Amino acid sequence: MIIEPRMRGFICLTSHPVGCEQNVKNQIAYIKSKGEIDGPKRVLVIGASTGFGLASRITSAFGSNASTIGVFFEKPPSEGKTASPGWYNSAAFEKEASKAGLYAKSINGDAFSNEVKQQTIDMIKSDLGQIDLIIYSLASPVRMHPETGVLHRSTLKPIGDKFTNKTVDFHTGKVSEVSIEPANEEDIENTVVVMGGEDWSMWIDALKEADALADGVTTLAYSYIGPEVTEAVYRKGTIGRAKDHLEATAFEITDKLKDINGKGYVSVNKALVTQASSAIPVIPLYISLLYKIMKAEGIHEGCIEQIQRLYADRLYNGKSIPTDDKGRIRIDDWEMRDDVQERIAKLWEESTTETLVKLGDLAGYKQDFLNLFGFGFDGVDYLADVDEMVQVPSIN
Repeated sequence: MIIEPRMRGFICLTSHPVGCEQNVKNQIAYIKSKGEIDGPKRVLVIGASTGFGLASRITSAFGSNASTIGVFFEKPPSEGKTASPGWYNSAAFEKEASKAGLYAKSINGDAFSNEVKQQTIDMIKSDLGQIDLIIYSLASPVRMHPETGVLHRSTLKPIGDKFTNKTVDFHTGKVSEVSIEPANEEDIENTVVVMGGEDWSMWIDALKEADALADGVTTLAYSYIGPEVTEAVYRKGTIGRAKDHLEATAFEITDKLKDINGKGYVSVNKALVTQASSAIPVIPLYISLLYKIMKAEGIHEGCIEQIQRLYADRLYNGKSIPTDDKGRIRIDDWEMRDDVQERIAKLWEESTTETLVKLGDLAGYKQDFLNLFGFGFDGVDYLADVDEMVQVPSIN
């Protein structure tokens, strides 16, 4: 079939298998170009199919020659219907890992469930023995709690007051005002259950109990802080409460792993175009301004550049891991530079539908959004017939 992007709001309903494969190959080529990292050899990535999770799997495998197990929840293809992009990404990753002689297996299922945790443990025990690094990079809007059976939904709301600010429809470039009503206590609690650190902690408990963690194991979850202009709806909103919980969990995990010399960390990463961030009011406008400035300064990074720098300069630098006063690894340091943020604050005030074309990088935003789904890559013939029925080799 010939596959074209079909948009519905902030979602693309189709994905391109050849484009997704090209995306993975491009990231692998970048990692190889940066040289070897003296990093982990047996890696579990929970949330391994897109974004920072996929970049972590690629960096582990092609930067440190690691064996990797990836856990994700993706939609396989059916006749005449494309898979979700994460499915095609994972198929491409396994294909390239196999060519390179690297162990790579994947599990497709609900990472919040006890069943998937057990399936993962069984695979680790039979194939790898133990794990050196666990990346926790889940970005799900809902969580079925494995103990209570209750389905929790996260919300994106401010806490305390109604939030009103500018946003942009990145499809049309129209800048408008958006208002979001404040959260209630139930909204906050549900968001923390879905996006906080409880499930990360449950994974570590299950892996430790099964003796699947190597001595000196590291585990890492990803977080975001962001600037003043987004904080009411993000860091000081419901998601921020969940991130606070996630960051506190890192210390609890370090405590649990003391007897095997393990450590839990949170890495604060930069703002990037993801399916999740595209749906957050204010964020697309902020990112389009941020991209313009960071590209002009020569300090722009996508997911793979961020994670390569995280591994090479922070996690596996041959010295101690640098953290801020709250124990967090900061790889958002270039985004949060004073000069970058001051310029964004100024441009924010000047941004309108008419001026954003010059002030921001809306084209770059759109390009990155299309890339998420395998569209817009050089070297891919998007008019050619392609087979949508691509399988992930290790998933029967």
